[in-house]
Amino acid sequence: MLEIKDIHKTFNKGTVNQKIALNGLSLHLKAGDFVTVIGGNGAGKSTMLNAIAGVWKPDSGRIIIDGDDVTNMPEHKRAKYLGRVFQDPMRGTAADMEIAENLALAARRGKMRTLKWGIKKAERELYREKLLALDLGLENRLSSKVGLLSGGQRQALTLLMASLEMPKVLLLDEHTAALDPKTAAKVLELTDRIVNENKLTTLMITHNMHDAIAHGNRLIMLSDGQVMLDIAGEEKKNLTVETLLSKFYQASGEDFADDSVLLSK
Repeated sequence: MLEIKDIHKTFNKGTVNQKIALNGLSLHLKAGDFVTVIGGNGAGKSTMLNAIAGVWKPDSGRIIIDGDDVTNMPEHKRAKYLGRVFQDPMRGTAADMEIAENLALAARRGKMRTLKWGIKKAERELYREKLLALDLGLENRLSSKVGLLSGGQRQALTLLMASLEMPKVLLLDEHTAALDPKTAAKVLELTDRIVNENKLTTLMITHNMHDAIAHGNRLIMLSDGQVMLDIAGEEKKNLTVETLLSKFYQASGEDFADDSVLLSK
């Protein structure tokens, strides 16, 4: 479903601020894979997601989604392939629009637009049904402005919007990092349910080692713009934070040094 082939990306090339962000990164996801991604600051996690989303073009390499080479495809044309949830709950929704209007925009993403605008009764019923499944009391608030929602409610809505049209790949960019622990746990529970019920191919970046181990069927760790570890199956099920850190040391020859990640373990 997703192939990343030998991607290289250097920012500010030839200057004192040169930064090699991705250094021959390769990754292959089968349909339905739920892959958690962990790594220290500057490891290339968000840079990888931005490459997939088309925020910028790689210096070299290829990105293929469901057999289509999208390497040179602009960001707006990739909308039909992708769903994405950002760390900031404010980024995925339009605060001044109603919940129903936000969902309608998500339902029309990547499709041909017309001058006709309106949300049909059948659409509203579908949105109410989808919101009911979130168990956040939003099913009776379709006409409420999204800006009135809490951060957790807004992030759950963004997750629903990103997955509404069954994207080829769902990108979750530390989507619980800005939430309190209780709310983050609720959003992760919803993530598991939505991903598993719809068999969505998913990449979830997290700074939390426990979450990376507890969720998904596969875990990768990035370091210096490359995949340092790739753990799946029974090995992942039996993984602990201590063994993960040990494996990183064995693979890289150095200790994992990001305090923000280590403190969350």
